[in-house]
Amino acid sequence: MLLLFDIDGTLTWGGPAKEAFQVGLESVFGTSGPIEDHEFSGKTDPQIARELMERAGLPREEIDAGIDALWDAYLVELERRIVDQPVTVLPGVAELLGVLDSSLDVFLGLVTGNVERGAHLKLGSAGLTDFFPVGGFGSDHAARDRLPPVALERASTHWGRSFSGADAVVIGDTPRDVACGKAVGAATVAVATGRFTAAELRACGPDTVLQDLSDTEGVLRDLRSFFP
Repeated sequence: MLLLFDIDGTLTWGGPAKEAFQVGLESVFGTSGPIEDHEFSGKTDPQIARELMERAGLPREEIDAGIDALWDAYLVELERRIVDQPVTVLPGVAELLGVLDSSLDVFLGLVTGNVERGAHLKLGSAGLTDFFPVGGFGSDHAARDRLPPVALERASTHWGRSFSGADAVVIGDTPRDVACGKAVGAATVAVATGRFTAAELRACGPDTVLQDLSDTEGVLRDLRSFFP
């Protein structure tokens, strides 16, 4: 079984990414738009950037022309800041990943809206990078629903076996995580460690809702229920 984890709000919390993103936007476009009241949860980095710049009134052509430079500026700033402001690993995550990583019938990957280098910088600051050899990232596509197929293809190549949506579980903290898992036919686990309550997550129809990942044995039982 392939377990595909989101990062922000699921595995980790905090860190300097929003500040680094703001600096990058301002250095490339001259504005960060209405970033303070903008909803980031469950979106890809490219989607967020385009939404902010559109709300700031920039034409599409100008956004398209600057988007690659934005990632360069953002990642430089994120790498500089994250040394002193590492992300926080959420309760139970390190223990759970340690057990899953040692299981012969479990494969671990990512489905995250972060651009790939940003994802690795965040996980690296938390000591979690080595658990995730593959993933689908915001740098692969701006639409979150397009990321699980990327992760499945990379997992198939990496481990030399075929993975379909039916072989996967998508684990995240937002309705968008649930929706992208459903889009590929994967099982979905919603975790209420982000900005959405368990009740709000339950309303979007995941297969399982967890308050957090702190009960390692309980989470393992829930995940095992999806195994053939």
